[in-house]
Amino acid sequence: MTHWRKLGKIFDPTQYRLPAGCSEFAQSPQALVFDDFVRIYFSTRSRDAHGGEYLSHIAFVDMRKDFREVIAVSRHTVIELGKTGCFDEHGIFPMNVLRHGDLIYGYTSGVNRRMSVPVDSSIGLAISRDGGFTFQRLGDGPVLSASLREPCLIADPFVQVHHDMFHMWYIFGAGWKRLAAGTPLERIYRIGHAVSSDGIHWLKEEGKKVIPARLGADECQALPTTTSIAGRQHMFFCYRQAHDFRDNRDRGYRIGHAHSDDLVVWTRDDEQIRFDRSENDWDSEMQCYPHVFELDGRIYMLYNGNEFGRHGFGLAILDGMEDTIQDQHH
Repeated sequence: MTHWRKLGKIFDPTQYRLPAGCSEFAQSPQALVFDDFVRIYFSTRSRDAHGGEYLSHIAFVDMRKDFREVIAVSRHTVIELGKTGCFDEHGIFPMNVLRHGDLIYGYTSGVNRRMSVPVDSSIGLAISRDGGFTFQRLGDGPVLSASLREPCLIADPFVQVHHDMFHMWYIFGAGWKRLAAGTPLERIYRIGHAVSSDGIHWLKEEGKKVIPARLGADECQALPTTTSIAGRQHMFFCYRQAHDFRDNRDRGYRIGHAHSDDLVVWTRDDEQIRFDRSENDWDSEMQCYPHVFELDGRIYMLYNGNEFGRHGFGLAILDGMEDTIQDQHH
């Protein structure tokens, strides 16, 4: 068993000036490592002036590599919301960043409101040519969206390149259910996989649920992230019950784990990578939206806690793996 050692909450958005109109929430933190600092993109929120509902925007914080000092917080959102009627008109949550040559690709999870259900989502692509300060869409439409056996809620992209092939892990919706009388409709979704030769045109493993469920057929899995440790691919994600999860710590999000030797078949083994729940801290009720990355020979995890990241994100380090990771680079 390998243990994640928590380093505490490292960023609280309520303590900093955010882009105009945004307050609270630093959801789904995603790291981009530079020579002498780490840029962490996150989703924050403003209120729609017309209806008062939330709109999700992408901002970033730059931190020293020891994660003890904030260098700067972006005063602007890095990408504008989509045009009227487009897939990302009402928010982007989250955005996964990937260096590709001299460019930075940003895979966006765009949100648009619906009448019968609260939202739907698709995945877009935007590119930065200025070092990650701003991103411009390739087009107004998505690069991955609903299809025959994945009818809704295409979101949460994580992209890596393996042997010149782009691999994307994402979530797709099976549909919406009212799971108990008098309760709201709840979305049901699982992790899927797609491949691409150029990062733009994608081929799905249509309708295939990559990670087995542990909580029954309606288990919801979100925000996959993968990394290589000792020659094996490891995936981290969060999962929860389909209903009664918002204020019930026994049904809320927790961190899951699976491993693979071929990127196709994944073995789930949550217990092998232990991630303890705090008793009375900022992540005592919920642990969600993990992002795993390597920095100077160590594996770190950014993640959100209670209230889906309303008050920021924390950091954990994978104990006992430093020597193994360093050996891979020699």
